[in-house]
Amino acid sequence: MIVVTGATGNVGRELVAALSARGQQVRAVVRDPQRASVPAGVEVVHGDLELPESLTSSLAGARAVFLLGGWGDMTGLMRRIADAGVHHVVLLSSRCVIGGKADNPITHMWLESEAAVRDSGVEWTILRPSSFHANALRWLPQLRERDLVQAPWPEVAIASIDPADIAAVAARALTEPGYERTELALSGPEALTPGQQVAILADVLERPLRYEPLSDEAARTRMATDTPAPFIEAFFRFYSDGEFDDSSVLDAVERVTRRPPRTFTDWARAHVQAFRNQETG
Repeated sequence: MIVVTGATGNVGRELVAALSARGQQVRAVVRDPQRASVPAGVEVVHGDLELPESLTSSLAGARAVFLLGGWGDMTGLMRRIADAGVHHVVLLSSRCVIGGKADNPITHMWLESEAAVRDSGVEWTILRPSSFHANALRWLPQLRERDLVQAPWPEVAIASIDPADIAAVAARALTEPGYERTELALSGPEALTPGQQVAILADVLERPLRYEPLSDEAARTRMATDTPAPFIEAFFRFYSDGEFDDSSVLDAVERVTRRPPRTFTDWARAHVQAFRNQETG
C-alpha cells in the first residue's frame, strides 16, 4: 500500500493517477473525502497534516508514503510514519533549499521538513522542484474580469515545472529501487518570465491577453489577502533581492522518467478548460 498525502492537490492528484495506472494499491489522504475524485480502486481516507494524530489509521499497512513538506510538526508526522512501519518516504520539498539562507522563513520551513525526514530512521527520497506551471491558475480571478494579468517581478524568469512531471518522478521513486537517500532537484525545460507565460496563454486561449508589471507596493497589498507576512517578506527576498534563482534548467525529470519535461505550453493546452471557464463576457 502506498499512501499519498495531499491527494487532491496539484501533485497529489497526478500521483494518485500515476500510481493507480501502474496497478499499485493507493490510499489517498484528504481533508474532505466526500469531495475527492479519484480513479476506481483508490481508497480515500480522511487525514489532516496539521493534526498528525489524524493520520494514524491511514498509515496502517503502508509500505511507502508520499509526504508534503512544510507542516508545523514534521517531526511528529515522521514519528507516526516510522511507528507505523513505513519503509520509504518521498518528501516534496523545494529547490530553494539549495544554497538558500536558513533565516528565510520559506527556506527554513523546507529545511526543517527535510531534517525531520532524514532523522526519522525511515528510508527517504527528497524531491526539490522549481515553481509549478500550475501557479498560473492564480491569475484566474483577474482573467474573469478582463484580458489583463498583473503580476510582480517582470524580469524574473522561472524554469517552472508541470506537477504531473513531479508526480511521474515520485511514482518511480515510490515503486522502483535505487532512489533511497537521494535528493532530486527538478525543473521544467525552459525559464520564462511572467510576461512570457501570459503571451503563451494568450496564444493557447486565443485571447488578447496583456501582461502588466505590478509594483512592489501593490504586490504586497494583494499578497496580504492570503499570504502570511513572513512569507511575503520571504518572496521579496527571493525575487526582489535575488536570494533565490529559480531559472536553472535541470535534466533530472528526463533522467528519471526517460522523457523530456512538459513545457508551459503543454501544460496550458492540457488545462485550457480551466481558463476558458473564466473568460470574460
